[in-house]
Amino acid sequence: MWLLDANIDVHLVPVLTGFNISCDTAEKRGWKALSNGDLVKAAVDAGFRCLLTRDQLFGESASRALKLFPQFGVVVVNVPQCPWP
Repeated sequence: MWLLDANIDVHLVPVLTGFNISCDTAEKRGWKALSNGDLVKAAVDAGFRCLLTRDQLFGESASRALKLFPQFGVVVVNVPQCPWP
């Protein structure tokens, strides 16, 4: 299951589920205010295997948690986005 960080557009959820990728958002789970390290721990505890984020420095700020959970992947998305109307 994939987790979308708070900085990823929630409209990506139906796109991913269209490819049979189970996903949810940090915002929907109430994790928007968590630090990156705490977000990794909460995600792993909830069964997520991957996080999509636009945060270029996510790995640096969550490095301690990522070392504890080497099975958890982080994908930094660098795609221009237009604001949703």
